[in-house]
Parts: sequence; structure tokens; C-alpha cells
Amino acid sequence: MVVSVGAYIVPSILLSACKSELKKDKIMKTSSIATSPFKLPELSYGYDAFPDVIDPLTMEIHYTKHHQGYTDKLNAALEAADISGNTIKEILRMKDLPDALRNNGGGYYNHNLYWDVLTPGGKMTDSFKTKISEDFGSEEAFLNELADAGAKRFGSGWAWVVQDDDKKLRIFSTPNQDNPLMEVSDVSGTPILGIDVWEHAYYLKYQNKRTEYLRKILNIINWNKVEGRMI
Repeated sequence: MVVSVGAYIVPSILLSACKSELKKDKIMKTSSIATSPFKLPELSYGYDAFPDVIDPLTMEIHYTKHHQGYTDKLNAALEAADISGNTIKEILRMKDLPDALRNNGGGYYNHNLYWDVLTPGGKMTDSFKTKISEDFGSEEAFLNELADAGAKRFGSGWAWVVQDDDKKLRIFSTPNQDNPLMEVSDVSGTPILGIDVWEHAYYLKYQNKRTEYLRKILNIINWNKVEGRMI
């Protein structure tokens, strides 16, 4: 009888132990994902928030595939380079930034800014309009120059509004995923607005009509958030 009971108990103990190890392994893997250096930020709106400007399918693919891809590859590049504990701005300001960090770090940061300023509401304040008039002559001139910077960017890239060290607002564009924080940028300073002009940002809805996309996207910019990034 004792042997019989023992024969019954041992498999149960082994099964319980296996389940415990599997649970422990699952927890460790989940913890590892949760504590990775950077995560895809949550959108504050749905994929269908701006159907007249960005179609839902484009927004979903852009966010879940492209932005997620940059996030994952950035974390992998940081692990490979044994870099940890730095903010994304600190990483992008590093000297001689390796291509993997330049491309994926830029892709991560640039898209964070892009999604954040595409939020409902937020018209220009009088103080922001005054600043724009001082630096560009008029609100119309500012918007035209911004759309023009994106339209004239050859290939893929971004159109930027940046505040330089003299607190002046400047407009320019960068190729690929470069941005004003990087030493390779022609203009340096604090990015306050970035508009994605990669084809994946607009092609399903606009095909080759990048200028139309740029004109429309200016209508859904939250200018309060843009102004709030100024120093």
C-alpha cells in the first residue's frame, strides 16, 4: 500500500513542480518584456480619429508595424551595444551614433512626437501666433514654409519646426529618421513639431500626392502641445 501511494504521489509532485517552473519562466519572460528600455507609447485616440486626413488602416499599420518595429530594434541595438539607463534624447545626442541607434532611435523618438501632436483641438494661442509672426512674418508664411519643407524632401524623411539655442523657431527637413537632436543634423535645437513624410505615412490615401497630405495634416496639429515643447 505504501509503495502504491508513493507511486501515485511522486508523479503529482513532479507535475506540480513542472507547472511551477513553467509559471516562473512565464513570469520572468513577462518581466523581461515589461522592463525593456523603451516601450511603444499608447495612442490617446483611435485609428479612426482623423479619417479625412489619415485613413484608419494607414494609422494602424504605421503605429503597430513601423513604430513598433523601430521600438523593438532600438531595444535590440541598445542591448547589443551594452547601453542602458539613458533617455532617448541622451542617446540621440551621442557622438558618432551607430547606424542601428541612429535609425531606430530616431524612428522611435520621431514617431512619439508625431503621434503626440496629432490630437484633437489645440488652436494657436495669441502668444504663439506672435512668436510665429516674429520669426516667419505671418502665420500663413509659417504654414507654407512648413508644408514646403516636407514636400521638397527628396525620398523619405521628416519636416521639422525646431527652437534653436537663440530661442528662434526654424523650419527644415531631415532625411530618413534623422532629427535635430543628432550631431549630423544641419540645424540643431529642440524639436517642437515633426511631420512624417515617409510614404508609409500617407500613400494608401494620397498615393504620390504628398503636398495634399501635408496641407491636410496641418489641420489636425495640436498647436498647444507644439507651443508647450518650447523652452
